[in-house]
Amino acid sequence: MDLNAVTDHIRTAVGDNSGLGKTVKLDLGDVGKIFIDGASVPNSVSNEDKPADATVSMKWDDFVALSEGKLDPMMAFMQGKLKIAGDMMIAQKLAPLLKR
Repeated sequence: MDLNAVTDHIRTAVGDNSGLGKTVKLDLGDVGKIFIDGASVPNSVSNEDKPADATVSMKWDDFVALSEGKLDPMMAFMQGKLKIAGDMMIAQKLAPLLKR
C-alpha cells in the first residue's frame, strides 16, 4: 500500500458526492498529503497541499493501522497519534471513507 493506492481508494469511496460538504486534508508527514474536496460537485481527491476546513495529521504507519481496523480512531486521537485542526465534525464524517 502506498500513497497513490490510498488516494485512489479514497477517490472511489468519496465518489461524486461524499456528503462531506467541506474540504479535508490528510497530512501523512513525509509520505505526502491527500486533499478531499467535498465542497465541489463532483467531489475530487488529489495529493495537493491546499488549505482545508479540517486537517487530519498522523504518521503513515498509524494511518495504515487505522485503515485496516487495527487502530481505533478515538484511541488514536486520545493517544495523540491522530491530530485534528479545524472542523472536528468533518473529521468524524471522514472515518468511514478511510476503511478498506
